[in-house]
Amino acid sequence: MKNILDYTLEELIAWMKDNKESAFRAKQVLSWIYKEVWDFYEMRNIPKALQEKLNSNFYIGIPKIVERFESKIDNTQKLLLGFNDGNIIESVIMKYKHGYSICISIQVGCRMGCKFCASTLDGRVRNLTAGEILSQIMVAQNVIGERISNVVLMGSGEPLDNYENVLKFLELVNSDYGLNIGQRHITLSTCGLVPNIYDLADKESSITLAISLHAFSDEKRREIMPIANKYSIKEILEACRYYIEKTGRRITFEYSLVSGVNDGKEDAKSLGKLLKGMLCHVNLIPVNEIKENTLKRPSKKTITDFEEILKSQGIEVTVRREMGSDINAACGQLRRKFLETQM
Repeated sequence: MKNILDYTLEELIAWMKDNKESAFRAKQVLSWIYKEVWDFYEMRNIPKALQEKLNSNFYIGIPKIVERFESKIDNTQKLLLGFNDGNIIESVIMKYKHGYSICISIQVGCRMGCKFCASTLDGRVRNLTAGEILSQIMVAQNVIGERISNVVLMGSGEPLDNYENVLKFLELVNSDYGLNIGQRHITLSTCGLVPNIYDLADKESSITLAISLHAFSDEKRREIMPIANKYSIKEILEACRYYIEKTGRRITFEYSLVSGVNDGKEDAKSLGKLLKGMLCHVNLIPVNEIKENTLKRPSKKTITDFEEILKSQGIEVTVRREMGSDINAACGQLRRKFLETQM
């Protein structure tokens, strides 16, 4: 059986025709699904014979909520979601003045090996399909009873390491028959898989591209990010400039501040020099401390000094607001904690 959430309208129309059903039924079925009717037999305008046929060929792949946590600090919600194969992923729902945002997973685990990230500690288990990525937003909207207005592909996994499924997800989430979330409301965070950055630019994407940079030099970046052994900072920045040129979109550079590793004043000056003149924004992220490594968060003064040095060089910069700190809301932390309890 296939997950119907993986189907575009055109693909479902083709299935209907192949199965001697009227093409218009495809849109009816998807309309029910996106209205949160997740049982074929409850779709009132679908003939019983077609309901039976759908139920024999498809399942509606909405994951189960394994655990749900809500922060007492800022109402951030963390969902542990379980799929039929027993795999667990996590999503984070954040409430802002402008509406709700969600940070979603792209893979079960991750193979990028970044030293500061909990989601990569056990490697990549498997890719999520386009429908599985999409289903996280559908579950979240069902939980909060409101529309998700912004999506961040920054949960467990590297989006450009699951590229074809991510491209299809972008088509599904943007579709007017589906969730209809515009690409300008979507941010994709990547370690910097250069060929796919070029390809995304050539597709004239209007999503916000966020690059996990975390260092100003290849030598320093290799210490904390194995992907730096494959793609140099120079190659990544060239791809970023191409993306800006093709799309007109500003790039975000993510920079996890790690005490004694990349948080010095010279680091800040060198980073500012590296990015000067580029249409970009720097998002400083004080590292989340996890028990599996010895990385420490810098002091507040160190963070502020780093920020001010970048500002003095004309770089747009913010320090990421920490949300859900009381519920292990950082990437991969909650899933790993849950898996440890199952051992």
